[in-house]
Amino acid sequence: MSVHPMILSGRGVTAVLGPTNTGKTHYAIERMIAHDSGVIGLPLRLLAREVYTRVVEKVGHHNVALITGEEKITPHRARYSVCTVEAMPRETTASFVAIDEVQLAGDLERGHIFTDRLLYLRGRGETLLLGAATMRPILEQLLPGITVVERPRMSQLLYAGSKKITRLPHRTAIVAFSADEVYAIAELIRRQRGGAAVVLGALSPRTRNAQVALYQEGDVEFLVATDAIGMGLNLDVDHVAFAQDRKFDGYQFRNLNPAELAQIAGRAGRHLRDGTFGVTGRVDPFDNELVHRIEAHEFDPLKVLQWRTKAFDYASLAALKRSLDAAPTIPGLARALPAVDQQALEHLSRYPEVADLATRPERVEKLWEVCALPDYRRITPAQHADLISTIYIDVVRRGAVNEDFMAEQVRRADSTDGEIDTLSARIAQIRTWTYVSNRPGWLADPTHWQEKTREIEDRLSDALHERLTKRFVDRRTSVLMKRLRENAMLEAEISVNGDVFVEGHHVGQLTGFRFTLATGGDGPDAKAVQGAAQKALALEFEARAARLHASGNGDLALSSDGLVRWLGDPVARLTASDHVMRPRVILLADEQLQANAREHVVARIERFVNHHIGTVLKPLDDISRAEDLEGLAKGLAFQLVENLGVLFRRDVAEDVKSLDQDGRASIRKYGVRFGAYHIFLPALLKPAPAELITLLWALKNDGLDKAGYGDLIPMLAAGRTSVVTDPSFERTFYKLAGFRFLGKRAVRIDILERLADLIRPLLQWKPGAQPRPEGAYDGRRFTATTSMLSILGATPDDMEEILKGLGYRADSVKAEDAAAFLASQGGAAAVQAEAAAEAPADHDDADASVESEASAEAEAPASSEPVAAETDVAVADVTVADAPVEEGAEAAEAKPVLLWRPGTRQDNQRQGGRHQGDQRRGSGPRQGHGQGQAQGEGREGREGGGRKGGAPARGKRHDGKPEGGQRQDRHDRHDRGGKPAAAKFEARPPRKEKPIDPDSPFAKLAALKEQMKK
Repeated sequence: MSVHPMILSGRGVTAVLGPTNTGKTHYAIERMIAHDSGVIGLPLRLLAREVYTRVVEKVGHHNVALITGEEKITPHRARYSVCTVEAMPRETTASFVAIDEVQLAGDLERGHIFTDRLLYLRGRGETLLLGAATMRPILEQLLPGITVVERPRMSQLLYAGSKKITRLPHRTAIVAFSADEVYAIAELIRRQRGGAAVVLGALSPRTRNAQVALYQEGDVEFLVATDAIGMGLNLDVDHVAFAQDRKFDGYQFRNLNPAELAQIAGRAGRHLRDGTFGVTGRVDPFDNELVHRIEAHEFDPLKVLQWRTKAFDYASLAALKRSLDAAPTIPGLARALPAVDQQALEHLSRYPEVADLATRPERVEKLWEVCALPDYRRITPAQHADLISTIYIDVVRRGAVNEDFMAEQVRRADSTDGEIDTLSARIAQIRTWTYVSNRPGWLADPTHWQEKTREIEDRLSDALHERLTKRFVDRRTSVLMKRLRENAMLEAEISVNGDVFVEGHHVGQLTGFRFTLATGGDGPDAKAVQGAAQKALALEFEARAARLHASGNGDLALSSDGLVRWLGDPVARLTASDHVMRPRVILLADEQLQANAREHVVARIERFVNHHIGTVLKPLDDISRAEDLEGLAKGLAFQLVENLGVLFRRDVAEDVKSLDQDGRASIRKYGVRFGAYHIFLPALLKPAPAELITLLWALKNDGLDKAGYGDLIPMLAAGRTSVVTDPSFERTFYKLAGFRFLGKRAVRIDILERLADLIRPLLQWKPGAQPRPEGAYDGRRFTATTSMLSILGATPDDMEEILKGLGYRADSVKAEDAAAFLASQGGAAAVQAEAAAEAPADHDDADASVESEASAEAEAPASSEPVAAETDVAVADVTVADAPVEEGAEAAEAKPVLLWRPGTRQDNQRQGGRHQGDQRRGSGPRQGHGQGQAQGEGREGREGGGRKGGAPARGKRHDGKPEGGQRQDRHDRHDRGGKPAAAKFEARPPRKEKPIDPDSPFAKLAALKEQMKK
């Protein structure tokens, strides 16, 4: 076949070129209806629908046909046809022809169709080519004699820079190039700004129109769309924001060129109203050169148009394929890449069943016609070819597509269940069969299937619109936006739980006397919304102030974070003042709480706080207000209040010694207890007072954020008598919660005083007196008992830590030596021993033991544990004591016994692994002892020598402590003479015994024992 050069002419052709918003499409419509007949081709089915509606409004629906791949509205004797470019006739007798957006002739995917129409399709009287100014050089080259009219933009287009999506102005179109990105942006806008309409090229016209109506009517202020809006959709857009600047063009991902960006940005501004464009999201701001080119509409001219032959050779499949490969013969045209139809033909030519049928020109032509079926579903070329094969074989063999097959395919799409993606897929599927039903000669009953597929597509479109709106539009927000634009008086209301509504739209939350704007309330309308809400809040604040002022204490609560809550809502917070028991109240309220109402609220909260502190901490409050205390008693009470109810006795030892009996009595009546280790208020050792005390200290010392705040109160509430300490905690929290910090363990203060009650009779027992209390040893030392472990809830190892922390020191003796020594004791009457154990002890006579505790802790080297000075000694001794016996030993050596005694100053001055002066303390060889006393402090010295008798009876004294340093020093001095240890007891002058009352229970018990001996 010979190829003749194409001879083209531009006579009778006018090119109307220019940027967006120049009125080109409007001009074409006006020119078309001025003729008796006309055809106009548009790039999108969506745009064709819009233009069809506009023409119908001018000349009536009976005069206008709409022809697209999936839709045909063809009134009898229609004079005007509105088509997609693909659906335009190859030849026409119409007086007028117009082709819109002719710059798409350079598009790799669809460009050859536009090129074909602009080169060959002509109107009898007038032909208009509408498009961008970049087409002028190539049109003048290809169509000599063409008339070019350039139209300027009616308004300015200006660059507005980069903005966050949540800061974009109203009437903004946000552009992205994938459905996923469009949906993600629309979801964000719904949460932050109330909602957005969604426009994608894949939407059916019905869905698109419904979505655009949401935007145009002002129900939403934002439109999220693909570049479909760049193709002539007329929208009231003030700003275009690019959320992406790369797209997939059917072959690759690439950046949009300046002309493409301008085509989309040009949607901003309408008629004489200026528009702006910019970027958002992760798109980098445009550089200055690009901005200038878009604003000035200066772009590189289009140099090549995509072209494909129109001279198809249907002699055979091979001939058809060869004709499609033909190259253009004139400059300015380039052979197009294989489109969807050509790709399908390549696949089908390899199908034996297709090749066997396509043997005649008419069948080859029919195959090429079926290959034009668009791939709406975006499936693979092979899958798409399979569908075309099925349709082609049916059409050739049966004369029409199998009705059962058609019905099954349509039925699969006929369901409105599912979400957006599911409905979109069904719409793509039904569009395929809508296209099939509109092809002449493909179906036996095309009218039925046209109606059926159209009805299904409409229902799916409505369902998709409903899902899109439900997902991406907050209806209440849309109503509010419309009311704001109308400058109407907004109605606000407040629900019982504090939700604030304006025009039924939730705008924030009222908590106490503070209003918090809802998320997304920071846009341009925030002030108007907040203003409407504040009017309602002013009245509500007045009412709430009155209700709080009249409320009972039960409606208010003080939480551990220092907040005062009214009916659960925070209304004030406490902060430190000069007096630890009188914190200052800071009101948490907005400015709308005015003058008198504010004063009444503050006064009521202050009354509650004072009442709460005075009730929960009544003993401390009473003593802080006491007026009958004088002198040292008043000073001691002041220190007790400053220390929130607990004083270490060693810290006030001198004051306690100097306090006379009247002073002690005056302070005791306020519930103060003088213990062996502490001066404290037992009534405060409960969870509620301890929690409040901890809070007051934390306010005074910025301790709310310190480690351990509030963590010890649950342990106190659980009844724990001792706890393992956490080194990361602020140590003061232990004291505030009623615990004494003793190195690795902390013990409740009142339990320590009970421990003192158990230890006191053991150190007051006289050697030889019977019965010997459990744990007593030689009157100077004692062993830990099960009673001690029980009240402390501690293990023997814990017991060592606790006793060391209290200032006691341990001597270690062999178990057999301790047993021998105890066996040698005896002589004194049982009555005397019991009297010593049971005699009421005056708490205030424990000063010597307090001095011992003070000296033991005060002179110890600084350390995290109070007994660091003894730690090395203890560890060394235990290592020796616990060493394994050599093989062949007849019996394992028993664990050594730990003998506890009050510490001395000399103990704190010793260094090294062994005690210096053990011989002087009587720990060396002496009467009744072996040689092993100084081998080290054992960890399991629990033998008390008197377990059969059980725990010793406690005296009535609660704060007594074993004799301290003075007595021990006296023993040490006596031992320096080298006399046996047993001799010192004999050398001491005997205590003068008091006469026993014959009516006392002790006298009767003594008499009973004497009778038993006889």
